[in-house]
Amino acid sequence: MPIAGTIRTALESASMIRKMFEEGGRLRKQYGADRVFDFSLGNPDVEPPPAFHRVFLKLAKEDRKGSHGYMPNAGYPEAREALAEKASREHQVKIDGSHVVMSAGAAGGLSTVFKTICDPGDEVIVARPYFMEYRSYVGNHGGKLVEVDSLPDFSLDLEAVGAALGPKTAAVLINSPHNPTGRVYPESCIAGLAGLLRDHGKKTGRAPYLVADEPYREIVYNGIKVPPILSAYPESIVVSSYSKSLSLPGERIGYIAVSPDIENRDDVMNGLVYATRILGFVNAPALMQRIVAELNYARVDVGIYARRRDAFKAVLDAAGMEYVEPEGAFYLFCRVPGASADDLAFVNHLKQHLILGVPGSGFGKPGWLRFAYCVDEKIIRASGEAFRKALASWRG
Repeated sequence: MPIAGTIRTALESASMIRKMFEEGGRLRKQYGADRVFDFSLGNPDVEPPPAFHRVFLKLAKEDRKGSHGYMPNAGYPEAREALAEKASREHQVKIDGSHVVMSAGAAGGLSTVFKTICDPGDEVIVARPYFMEYRSYVGNHGGKLVEVDSLPDFSLDLEAVGAALGPKTAAVLINSPHNPTGRVYPESCIAGLAGLLRDHGKKTGRAPYLVADEPYREIVYNGIKVPPILSAYPESIVVSSYSKSLSLPGERIGYIAVSPDIENRDDVMNGLVYATRILGFVNAPALMQRIVAELNYARVDVGIYARRRDAFKAVLDAAGMEYVEPEGAFYLFCRVPGASADDLAFVNHLKQHLILGVPGSGFGKPGWLRFAYCVDEKIIRASGEAFRKALASWRG
């Protein structure tokens, strides 16, 4: 029997990130791990902070009765309260646990949000480049992703967003700090976007949600601050996770927080809880909920990523490769050098030198490519000669 046509189509254009990661595994077997420079997958390799291990061991030893059973679908009340305190601090609002739903990572959180807010045919606006699985998160629930261009420096183009707003707009989805560019949208940009959405709501009677995907909020450099979202616009929803801030991507733990001023709050919260259940998550992982509830102020050592960023910039500078200055996250978004803008060809060329990156086409931005620097700094520095040779032969 055939598989579903939608899945077959999706498989044909499956994530280039995963494809390159799998290619890296093949090359390491063939050439040895020390000779392959794999910058394809944003898989944090920095260890969780020591506080995580202490809390993990403490809770694992407690063996409290019922600690592995079902809890409310929204999560443990104490975990929701703890995360409400964190969201209140970061977003300059006052919310309590009734505004929070624990999720199976940010991906699970986004899927839950779009299941809740999208009817078939509804539209979600996103700026290119973007994490390509957003398309599935929206499309899984009958929605349509509407792409707009960013400004040349990859800031949000408010004029383009405004032009894309329409009667079917359910939400605008933003990601800051941004994957793949590392851009952090400034407070003035968020205020301008909030104004656009308010005006659109007044004109049409349907105020779009502002959905912020924030797993990198705590990975920022040079004193840059990520502006608050929940206090900037009443119809806002923030989705985050501990995949990056605590280096726990495999544990699939995150949360959804909604603005205290959101309209129809009870409907929204009940919808999020219901969607969590029927999408098959049922609830976020029990042990991880209890752990992160005790780690409100913990995070990985961001200085490690800052040093890797600087080391990688030095490698690319020496090779003569143009890139966007990362303000957050752990990626370098680079322009394909020379007259050719063929990112697929360039990525294949780099592969001949055992360098792995992800084509910008995989993020909706041909002519560019992404390198993830969540790898050992020794690998970054050792890649310098390979980059110089690859760039020299590409330019001919």
